Amino acid sequence: MVRDTFEAQREWMVQSQLQARGIRDPKVLEAFRRVPRHAFVDKSLRRYAYQDHPLGIGGGQTISQPYIVALMSEALSLEGCERVLEVGTGSGYQTAILAELTQEVYTVERIPSLRRQAEKTLRELGYENIRFVDGDGSEGYAPGAPYEGIVVTAAARRLPDALDSQLAEGGRLIIPIGGALMQTLYRFEKTRGALKRKDLGGVRFVPLVDT
Repeated sequence: MVRDTFEAQREWMVQSQLQARGIRDPKVLEAFRRVPRHAFVDKSLRRYAYQDHPLGIGGGQTISQPYIVALMSEALSLEGCERVLEVGTGSGYQTAILAELTQEVYTVERIPSLRRQAEKTLRELGYENIRFVDGDGSEGYAPGAPYEGIVVTAAARRLPDALDSQLAEGGRLIIPIGGALMQTLYRFEKTRGALKRKDLGGVRFVPLVDT
């Protein structure tokens, strides 16, 4: 019975929050129907899991609003065979969406306790195409580079040079850039070694902390 309730809530989320706001990629929509967002939040918050807002996950971090996760995922334009880097594992929800959409995901998290919890949840859900890394996400993860897609789930003051260098030719990089209160979400695409930027709108993320 509980499972059916959550399935109905996921479908409501997809229709009212994603499709209604212009998310069209069928692979992205199907990933959101499959991934149980309630599994990535504390049990006391599960009744809010499919509502249209972020939720706290501890350590001053949040699980992002579903629409923002969908917008960032769709902007990567994944075909299914790419290697993707995620900067900021957090709850692991965005990680799961990426794992549904592509072949291999590297995810970097600076807070060990969050990484451990996210890894536990994702392993329990059966994901085997994710590699977990403890570290400073602003430095990316050079051993896995180059990446056809990079998504940053925290706000940077500027695009980190390491992420530019680790993005493959033709790859897409999604990152919020700005100050503490408001940022702009950008999509960068690398063409002939140069980055072409597209504005995806205003967002609000926790800051990207570098060392």
